[in-house]
Amino acid sequence: MRDVAETVTPVTSGGAYLGALEFFTDVTELRKTFLERVQPLMFLISGLVVTSIFMVLLVVYRANRMQLRTLSNRNDKERKLMEDQLRLAREVRLLGELNEWLQSSRSLDELFDMVSRFMTHILPGAEGSVYVYSNSRDVLDGCASWNGGSHKAHIHPEGCWGLRRGRTYEFGASEIDFVCEHAEPHDGRPYFCFPILAHGETVGLLHLRSHEGRGEEFHSSRKLAQLCAEQISMAIANVRMRDQLHDQSVRDPLTGLFNRRHMTESLRKGISRSQQTGAPLSLIAVDVDHFKKFNDTHGHDAGDMVLRAVGAALEQGCDRDEVACRIGGEEFVLILPDNTPDDAMMRAEQLRQAVEAVSVRYGEKALPRITISVGVAHYPAHGTIPQDLLRAADDALCNAKDKGRNQVQVAGSTQADASGNDGSDKHKIKHQTPPPATAA
Repeated sequence: MRDVAETVTPVTSGGAYLGALEFFTDVTELRKTFLERVQPLMFLISGLVVTSIFMVLLVVYRANRMQLRTLSNRNDKERKLMEDQLRLAREVRLLGELNEWLQSSRSLDELFDMVSRFMTHILPGAEGSVYVYSNSRDVLDGCASWNGGSHKAHIHPEGCWGLRRGRTYEFGASEIDFVCEHAEPHDGRPYFCFPILAHGETVGLLHLRSHEGRGEEFHSSRKLAQLCAEQISMAIANVRMRDQLHDQSVRDPLTGLFNRRHMTESLRKGISRSQQTGAPLSLIAVDVDHFKKFNDTHGHDAGDMVLRAVGAALEQGCDRDEVACRIGGEEFVLILPDNTPDDAMMRAEQLRQAVEAVSVRYGEKALPRITISVGVAHYPAHGTIPQDLLRAADDALCNAKDKGRNQVQVAGSTQADASGNDGSDKHKIKHQTPPPATAA
C-alpha cells in the first residue's frame, strides 16, 4: 500500500471558474522519512510529559505526606498537651482536696491517715513515709507510710541528709550520692527527702522513693512532691497549734491537770455513758488540808509546789479513761468511770496515802507533811446530774474536814457502824506513815 498526496488546482478565465487540475504525488517515501524523524521526538515528548506528571505526582505525594506527618506531630503534641493539662488539673484538684481535708483534721493520727490515702493517688509511682519530731526534738517518730513503703519507729535527725543540710535532698540526681541512714537497706532506687517546715521551724520529714522502673517519672514529679510537703507541713502546724490552744483551754497551767471546764464536760459524758451502759461511775473530791497555812508561813511559791505535788500524785493515780482535775485553789476532783463503789473507796484511800507519803522541799528545807481530805460520791446513788454528784462529793469532803481532816468520807455515810464508830473511822490513818518520797 502506498501513500498518495492529491493536489487540486482550480482553472479560471476572466474570473470564471473553468475547472480544476488534479495532481497525484506518491509521498510514501516522504511520509516514511518524516515518521522516522518525528517518531523519536514524539517519544521524547511523551516521555517528558509522563516524567513531568510523575514528578508532579511525587511532589504532591511527598507534600501530602509531609503535611500528614506535620498534622500527626501536631496532634501528638496537642494530645500530650491535653494529657498534661488533664494531669495538671487532676493534681491541682487532688491538692485542693488534700488541703481541704487536712485543714479539717482534728488530730495528727487522722491527718496522717488522710495523707496516706491522698499520696497514693497523687504520686502513684512512688512509695513514701512521714516522720514528725517528738516533743523532745531529739528523734523523729514514724507516723505513716503508703504505696508499699515502710517507716521506722524512730530515726535521728543527723541520719538524714535533707535534715542535716536544711533543704530537699534528691538521691540519684548527681554523679556522687550518699544514702541516708533511714533509707537503709537501699536498693539503688532514687528517692527524695523533703524537710517539712512550718513557720520557720522544721517539724518533720517527707520521704519518697521511686518504684522500680519509674525513675524518670519520679524525677519529674519533684515539684508536685514539694507542693505536697508544703501542704502537709502547714496542716501539721495547724493541728499542733489547735492542740496547744485546746490544751491551754482545758489544762490548769500550774499543775498540768484538767481544769473545771473539762471536768464538767467529762463528768457529763461519763454520766451519759453510765446511763446508756449501766457502767459504774464515782467522783472523788480532794482538798489540801491547812493549805492557807502553807501560803502564810512559807509563801506562795511553796504553796504552788504543794499544789504541783498533789496534782502529780493525782495524775499518777489515774488509769485508762480516768480524769484528774484542779477545779480551783487547793481543790481537786478525780472522775473514776468503771469503778465500783468499793473500788472507788479503795482508790481514794490509796490517793490519800500517796499524798501523805510525798515530801516537798522548798529551798534547803523540807515543808511540813501534806495531807488531804477526800469526799467520794457514786452514780446514781448520790446524783444523776453533774451538779448533784459534785454537791454530794463536796458534802462528803466537808464531812471529812469536820471529823478531823486527813481521811476519806463517802457521801451519805453518816450512820455508825456495828462497832459504834462512825463510818469515817475506818478511813482514818491507823498505820505508821511510810517513808516520804521527796518531790523537789
